Amino acid sequence: MTHTVLNSHSKEVIIGFDKPFVMIGERINPTGRKILAEEMKNGDFTSVERDVRAQIAAGAQMLDINAGIPLADEPKILADTIKLVQSITDVPLSIDSSIVAALEAGLEVYQGRALVNSVTGEEERLEVVLPLVKKYGCAVVAISNDETGISEDPDVRFEVAKKIVERAQDYGISPADVVVDPLVMPVGAINDAGKQVLHLISRLRNELKVNTTCGASNFSFGIPNRNGVNASFISMAMGAGMTSAIVNPLHSEVVQAVRAADVVMGNDPDCANWLSCYREPAAEGARERGGRRRRRG
Repeated sequence: MTHTVLNSHSKEVIIGFDKPFVMIGERINPTGRKILAEEMKNGDFTSVERDVRAQIAAGAQMLDINAGIPLADEPKILADTIKLVQSITDVPLSIDSSIVAALEAGLEVYQGRALVNSVTGEEERLEVVLPLVKKYGCAVVAISNDETGISEDPDVRFEVAKKIVERAQDYGISPADVVVDPLVMPVGAINDAGKQVLHLISRLRNELKVNTTCGASNFSFGIPNRNGVNASFISMAMGAGMTSAIVNPLHSEVVQAVRAADVVMGNDPDCANWLSCYREPAAEGARERGGRRRRRG
């Protein structure tokens, strides 16, 4: 069974077909968040700290950390953010940047075994990111596009993913440490987007036997009631073989769908996690009254 093992200084998370689905919190990302971007640029991590605590409380098992701010010192900001986040939580992190220098700056300060987000099938990207992954002994997200762009044909995207996995092996990186992002397309623009990606996820699981992840909210972009659509999509993606996703854990519909799908798929033994999250507490005094009845019997 393919297991992608990630850890912080004190906590381990395993992504795998026989493991509970891993929700990677998406909110430490300044893209489209002007106030957060300005704060991070100025070294103010007040909102970052608040978002970290909220996402962990909501159920995220990992956090994605992105510091992509135009005209800012991304390597320094990313490294400082990672140090701050690791000082307040022990969940493993996904280090997210398109700038290799920023990835390395983050990996240099990270305590544990991180997930690097990301590498593509582009030759230039493969040649700079894979050596970094090997050097730091981490795992990597493989995005299934290359120099030709993102194909709407899921079988073409499969071949790109296969290429990345094979190239990673050339660097001594195990397929278990390559988590493939099949690229979720917006269903509002491409009617068959759901059918396409479910087909691709299934092939990635059954043929390449790799773990998978995605930006789940991309699926519902541009349509109403996004959380409802995302919840349905992510449940079906889990059934097809997806093992993790970058999500907003503050959306309760999505979190509940993930936990329910874990129950359905047998990855929540005895429904223990579901019960701990959703069981109604006993009414005040009910336990005591029940105890008196038992004593009389």
